Amino acid sequence: MQPRNMSMSGVVDLAAVKAAQEAKAKAEQARAESARQGGGGAVSPADLVIDVDEAGFESEVLQRSTEVPVVIDFWAEWCEPCKQLSPILERLALDYNGRFVLARIDVDANQMLMQQFGVQGIPAVFAVVAGQALPLFQGAAAEPQVRQTLDQLIQVAEQRFGLTGLDVDPDAVPGERPEAPAEMPAGPYDGLLEAAVQALDAGDFGGAVQAYKNVLSDDPANSEAKLGLAQAELLQRVSTLDPQQVRTEAAGKPGDVPAQIAAADLDLVGGHVEDAFGRLIDTVRRTVGDDRDTVRVRLLELFEVVGADDPRVTAARRALARALF
Repeated sequence: MQPRNMSMSGVVDLAAVKAAQEAKAKAEQARAESARQGGGGAVSPADLVIDVDEAGFESEVLQRSTEVPVVIDFWAEWCEPCKQLSPILERLALDYNGRFVLARIDVDANQMLMQQFGVQGIPAVFAVVAGQALPLFQGAAAEPQVRQTLDQLIQVAEQRFGLTGLDVDPDAVPGERPEAPAEMPAGPYDGLLEAAVQALDAGDFGGAVQAYKNVLSDDPANSEAKLGLAQAELLQRVSTLDPQQVRTEAAGKPGDVPAQIAAADLDLVGGHVEDAFGRLIDTVRRTVGDDRDTVRVRLLELFEVVGADDPRVTAARRALARALF
């Protein structure tokens, strides 16, 4: 498994959007299967910090990451900064009480895993969420910085993948879980959301848009469907564009609203979030009346795609307010 250099805050490209949707669906399927097999019960605090090797990586990290974010601490006995960071991570794993699991990997004994993650130096900290690998930070860090990073990780895991963590029972036996009910009832919109993911996977963006709209027609506040709809509509728009033509028109016609909007869509799909936001904010400054409102509405739609918690969205909202007023 090669790690994906995914943004914690929602950088969007075509592959990342589809991968996130697919990973969420797979995580939900894995949790349901675990429940049918008697998993999913409370765990012991001792299960929150584990030592992992190459042989156990698939089950202890990849499979576990469908239930809870797994934070990986790459360390070695001779590494002095590791001796400062590892105790912080272990203490926080207990403090967070099941919101994440800490997997400790000794790089001297697990060179292959170190290479697969592209670790250049230790300590190095990664996370795996629903099978998706995320680089967090490298080198020793103070506890407030570590807490801030973990809080962001947990928020992304919950909002994007539906991972709410594990139940922790201080009296539970380490490594054992009580049996759960044989069947977990499916949520009322699971079928429609799964249909949307499948449509995205097949490149049927119109079908995905309709599936998300079907959910929102009954449940307008469904956050997963709102995010999915914004992403699917973006992908549907850019799928019909000629990127070279769009870039040429946007460069030659800075006051052309449709050209600037189309270029902003391409910017966002390519992961150039600040460029997309900046382009539309500049266009807001140059326009008035209905044209200005059209640009403003598209910018708000792109905010939905990236996510309200992203600091780039916060900064762009302030810039938009200055441009408007």
